[in-house]
Amino acid sequence: MALKKRIEDFEKAVKRLKDAYEQTLKHKEDEYYTFFRDSTIQRFEFTVEIMWKTLKSFLYEYAGIDCKSPKGCIRDFFSAGYLTEEESTNLLEMIDDRNMTSHTYHEEVAEKIFKDLHIYLPIIEKVKDRIKEKAIK
Repeated sequence: MALKKRIEDFEKAVKRLKDAYEQTLKHKEDEYYTFFRDSTIQRFEFTVEIMWKTLKSFLYEYAGIDCKSPKGCIRDFFSAGYLTEEESTNLLEMIDDRNMTSHTYHEEVAEKIFKDLHIYLPIIEKVKDRIKEKAIK
C-alpha cells in the first residue's frame, strides 16, 4: 500500500478515535458508558494498527529502515529523531495496552485502557503530524 494512502487511512482512524473518545466522555455517567467505552477501545485497536503500519512504510521510504514489529517501528522512529524519549516510552506502553484489548471483558483492563487514552491521543496525533510534515509536501 502506498504511503500516501496509509497516511490518509491513519488520519481517518485518528479522527474516528477522537470522536469515539469524546462521545464516551459524554456518557460517563449513564447506562451507555460501557458500550461507548468498548467501542472506543476497538477504535483504539484499529488506530494503533494503522499507525504502526504507517510508521513502517514511512521509515522504509524516508530512512531505508525496514522495521518488523510495532515496538521496533516506534524505536526506529525515535532513533531517527522523530520522537522524544518520553513520547517513545508512552507509545511503547500504548502498544502493550493495544495488546491487552483482547482482554477487555475484564472491567479493570477496559477501564485502564480507556483511562490512558488521554495520554495516547495527543502522541498519536504528533506521530501523524510528523509523518505528514515530512511525507506530504
